[in-house]
Amino acid sequence: MEFRFVDILTVFMVLFAVIDITGSIPIIIDIKRKTGHIDAERATLVSFALMLIFLFAGEPFLNLFGVDISSFAIAGSFVLLLIGLEMVLGIEFFKYESHKQSSIVPLAFPLIAGAGTLTTILSLKAVYSVWTILIALVLNMIVVYIVLKATRFAEKLLGTTGILVLKKIFGIILLAIAIKLFLTNTGIQLNRVP
Repeated sequence: MEFRFVDILTVFMVLFAVIDITGSIPIIIDIKRKTGHIDAERATLVSFALMLIFLFAGEPFLNLFGVDISSFAIAGSFVLLLIGLEMVLGIEFFKYESHKQSSIVPLAFPLIAGAGTLTTILSLKAVYSVWTILIALVLNMIVVYIVLKATRFAEKLLGTTGILVLKKIFGIILLAIAIKLFLTNTGIQLNRVP
């Protein structure tokens, strides 16, 4: 079993970009404000467990339920769409009964271990060893945990107005990501204006 630092770094960077935990800070702060608390340990462990399932048994796991990867990605796009609409319009689709629930949906899935992340893991498996991906995943989960724990600091740094502005901007970005995820996995192509 040979470990190459360059491969681990490459897989880490790919997963870091897809998970985009730093870009999700405004969403995390918004969820925290609605629920009063985010269970960083629970969210990290649940998202890590989902990623491990996909690393070792992704396609067979979905096949068990008669679901293909595209359908899974489309379902994730709907959840992201609703979160984006909440952020932009200021209306509430998700009823957060407790921080435990919100730490799993929508935080662990689809924000951290989203359809894009899980599909990327399956794609990386075709190129890199399982151990390389596993090490890169663990490193990413450490970053995720640190960011989830540091939301109070981010709130103080940004202030109420800064958070509101970021929330609207990232809400629109999230809507665009949801639409792109939907279109990519349905095969619908839009005509681009030159």
